[in-house]
Amino acid sequence: MYYDAKKEIIKSAIYIALTLLLAIILTYFIYNKFQVKRNIDFNSDSLDVTYHESTGDKITINKITPVTDSVGLSSKSYNITLKNNLTEIVNYKIKILDDLKTISLDECHEKLIPKEDIRISIKEGNKENKIYNLNDLENNTISISKIEALNTKEISIRLWINHNSILPLGSNLHYHGLMQVIEDDKSIAINK
Repeated sequence: MYYDAKKEIIKSAIYIALTLLLAIILTYFIYNKFQVKRNIDFNSDSLDVTYHESTGDKITINKITPVTDSVGLSSKSYNITLKNNLTEIVNYKIKILDDLKTISLDECHEKLIPKEDIRISIKEGNKENKIYNLNDLENNTISISKIEALNTKEISIRLWINHNSILPLGSNLHYHGLMQVIEDDKSIAINK
């Protein structure tokens, strides 16, 4: 029997290539399956709003850990994608509201973190982070902006406890909030 090393190398290379191709395809499908499960879609008249968390438009703080703004800006972000479906500019607002439904269900009115102790940041696209105290927001509005025709905008929102807070560490205080996108002061993006 004659052993052809060249044929064996080619055959091994084909097996390795097919195995790698199969691994890449399976990884792609698994990633997309979980990514789609995380994305929650909302719509207004002209905007498609995608919240990239399994909690959708809900935001929470479960642990009292006061940190500086620089540390807070590296904390978990809530990511939103806005897509303008019109051939004209659309104005929008983003508000942070108390999640009254969750607060009522949990019966935790007395266990909420005071808003003056909550810092919040918003970053739209490549712009600088804007940082506020939650109680300083006028009408709960964190952003008033616009999105160009047929354009998409990425937004990141982060919340943390102000480093000057005197709240007791390890307490059971928490925060339940909702992110709300409002188009042209009239149409609120709602879940499909």
